[in-house]
Amino acid sequence: MDLELKGKRALVTGSTAGIGLAIARRLAIEGADVIVCGRSRKTVDAAVAEIAAAGESARGVVADLSTAEGAAVVLKQEPAIDILVNNLGIYETKDFEKITDEDWRRYFEINVLSGIRLARQYLPGMLERNWGRIVFIASDAALMVPPDMIHYGMTKTALLAISRGLAERTRGTRVTVNAVMPGPTRSAGIVDFLKSVASDPDAPLEEIEKEFFRKERPTSLLQRMIEADEIANLVAYLASPISSATNGAALRAEGGTTPTIV
Repeated sequence: MDLELKGKRALVTGSTAGIGLAIARRLAIEGADVIVCGRSRKTVDAAVAEIAAAGESARGVVADLSTAEGAAVVLKQEPAIDILVNNLGIYETKDFEKITDEDWRRYFEINVLSGIRLARQYLPGMLERNWGRIVFIASDAALMVPPDMIHYGMTKTALLAISRGLAERTRGTRVTVNAVMPGPTRSAGIVDFLKSVASDPDAPLEEIEKEFFRKERPTSLLQRMIEADEIANLVAYLASPISSATNGAALRAEGGTTPTIV
């Protein structure tokens, strides 16, 4: 299937590893002009090189999008884009009583405000040109907030509200705004996370994963980690012109962890 992305300018935040890198790679394969974004030159260059090794091309921008200054750096280098994928985010497990005011602020700055700042700048141009795509990467935690990740879940629920509200502003145009809710996805940092909630952190990883789904995600229909490419495939579709009838939606790619009645 031709996703008709050739020549579209696509910015993917938090795209030096994990889901973000998989999205950037998939968009590049589909012919988009991809901009990789990360906080360090080393990781950005490595991501660009990995995409190049797959026979595609991308360019990078180094910026800390948890700050307004970082957003300004991106906007200066890339003043107009067609596709914005707000993927940047952090997560951890932490007892509610131990989540400090600074933790709440940090999670909101990184997981929420980073996307707001870019959408605020890029959406008007998309509306003026009468074409554009904005995709927020939320989480199944937006609907089923883990009790040991309440600060994280709060930010992902916020993304659902923001994406739907922005979609309302696109009424009657060829611009769409959607959210994607991945479930537990295999990435470089997932091993440490799984060990942090395991009864025996020294057990074989396969056993730790099985225990995680048995205890932490018993509603999962997949009962396995989702691969980053599986999320990237859905995002690439939403970023494409052929997804024109999908707007204001929160799409689940979580392996069935959330009941359909939610």
